[in-house]
Amino acid sequence: MEGLIYAIVVGLIAGWLAGQVMKGGGYGVLVDIILGILGGIVGRWVFGLLGLHAGGMIGSIVVSFVGAVILVWITRLVKKK
Repeated sequence: MEGLIYAIVVGLIAGWLAGQVMKGGGYGVLVDIILGILGGIVGRWVFGLLGLHAGGMIGSIVVSFVGAVILVWITRLVKKK
């Protein structure tokens, strides 16, 4: 249960940050959490390809943030078409 709460908190922070950094603001709390959690998966994959590993709460937020930014960018590319 603690892992789920941790993932939600990290996801919320990372998703919100990604929404703020990418022009246009966030998508709402629920979508920000989902983007952040999925961003964590994407971020770990990208960081793994680069041979980088981050630990702790800050490291998890950074990795999730990078992944969420990638997801927001892809989502906006798809929406434009």
